[in-house]
Amino acid sequence: MEQDILFHTETGGTEVPTAQEPLLRQWIETVIQRKEGQAGAINYIFCGDEYLHQMNVEFLDHDTLTDIITFPYETFPLVSGDLFISTERVADNAADLQVAYQDELHRVIIHGVLHLCGQGDKTEEQAAEMRKLEDWALELRPKELLG
Repeated sequence: MEQDILFHTETGGTEVPTAQEPLLRQWIETVIQRKEGQAGAINYIFCGDEYLHQMNVEFLDHDTLTDIITFPYETFPLVSGDLFISTERVADNAADLQVAYQDELHRVIIHGVLHLCGQGDKTEEQAAEMRKLEDWALELRPKELLG
């Protein structure tokens, strides 16, 4: 299986700085390995609210704004899929939560990976476990990605 973690930008999205891409790939691969998964093709598509809202309506029949939609290609332990992230929603959430944009973006980036690893978040128990796993994964970030 192809193993590529790629970053793309669509309408309304904010690009990830090119210099950060290798560090993000390293971090994502570390999280997948620690979860005993095998990284495959993972595409991050950074877009705006309007773009992601349209996808949410069209593909999931949800007429709401969201920060991420995850489309898996495989089932765990293979970790592969498309992850669409609204950088507008991430910025709004970061402001609401009073956290740095970069920290919130990293939380959403890894949230999608955790979904690809099989972690749900539909029930209260699943959501609590997802938050614990996000915090665990954030602790694994290379120091160069912090601040």
